[in-house]
Amino acid sequence: MKVIGIDPGTGRLGFGVIDFSPKNPPKVIDAGVITTPAHTPLDQRLLDIYDSLTEIVEATKPDVMSIEKLFFARNITTAISVSHARGVAMLTGARAGLVIAEYTPLQIKQTLTGYGRADKKQIQEMVRVYLGLKTVPKPDDCADALAAAITHDLMMRV
Repeated sequence: MKVIGIDPGTGRLGFGVIDFSPKNPPKVIDAGVITTPAHTPLDQRLLDIYDSLTEIVEATKPDVMSIEKLFFARNITTAISVSHARGVAMLTGARAGLVIAEYTPLQIKQTLTGYGRADKKQIQEMVRVYLGLKTVPKPDDCADALAAAITHDLMMRV
């Protein structure tokens, strides 16, 4: 099963595609961030995200999209912007026929570390260990996306 994890955002949208084979260790197929320039109109940024994510999905052919649920932060403007990017990512997955799984930040942290208030460094280290990487994935958005994909795999084993 291939899972694409998504950490939504309009400036930087993290993604990570992992192949979870029952006979082999998890393998990262592709991971990184889709960036859109600041001061670009929102509609253009969302189109850029859609086009880039569509290319990634077509190239990697995942079965499932695991996406972080929106966590309402202190800044409502940021939350609204992130929700736009999240909707575009979900639309991309739905158009590609992917199963969409959603997990809260708390679920992801608890699943990876056993602690719902784990910090970014703890998540990055657990992603590194779980995937057998030499270094932690960078930037944070990429590590968070890989964490979302790992969470889906672990939740399906329960």
